[in-house]
Amino acid sequence: MKEYAVVYEWAGRNWSAYSPDVPGCVATGKTRQAVERNFREALEFHLEGLRLHGDPPPQPRAEFGRVAVGA
Repeated sequence: MKEYAVVYEWAGRNWSAYSPDVPGCVATGKTRQAVERNFREALEFHLEGLRLHGDPPPQPRAEFGRVAVGA
């Protein structure tokens, strides 16, 4: 099992999600919970497509952190 970093962004009307390690795999949803579910499904579909074409799944490499600064 591989674990990929995912970026979730509020886009004003809905949420979007993508993984820097999996270019081209994106999802949207009206709620954070919905976009998480939709991205998991999109990622599974994307990785299955790679497998069917004989391509290896991308290696998880991205890491995320937070930096606090005074406003």
